[in-house]
Amino acid sequence: MGATEKLIAHIEKHHLWHNIEVIQRNDFVCIAGSTTPNLYYIEKGSLRLFVSENQEHTIRFGYEGNIITALDSFVTGRPTVYFLQALKSTTIKVIAKPVLYRSMEKKIDVAALWTRILEELIVQQLERERDLMITSPFERYQRVLKRSPELFQHIPSKYIANYLRMTPETLSRIMKEAKCQGD
Repeated sequence: MGATEKLIAHIEKHHLWHNIEVIQRNDFVCIAGSTTPNLYYIEKGSLRLFVSENQEHTIRFGYEGNIITALDSFVTGRPTVYFLQALKSTTIKVIAKPVLYRSMEKKIDVAALWTRILEELIVQQLERERDLMITSPFERYQRVLKRSPELFQHIPSKYIANYLRMTPETLSRIMKEAKCQGD
């Protein structure tokens, strides 16, 4: 069991969820300019985190079994620059930051789990930055496919294409090429 699963089990065991919400397709959990003091566990569905400056840039995805938030606001308490949007009807469990942090103060192993989750997030973000430096769309696709094959089962291709900084048509062509190479 990984750090996320252990943290979720702890939250479940101690009934720490603040709320359970169903977010309809295309609705927002948070928008740029809002403050987000909550951590979200995706029970069902999928979300995308993106910025919108002249055009949308997808930063991260979350789907069943993932934890997600607008981390800038969650950590600092200031308004976020991100939008967190449901890609389909999505059920999330919500825990407020003060509740999570009080739990960490009481149990050092919970704090260790949170630290591990943040460390994993940092590594994922570094991998993401590296992906964006790769000029070949095919190589970017291959790296993401190898790292997160389940992404392609949960997220529509047009959002994956945006995440990979390519057009949906380019992603479609690359996926066909990759399938031909695999046959």
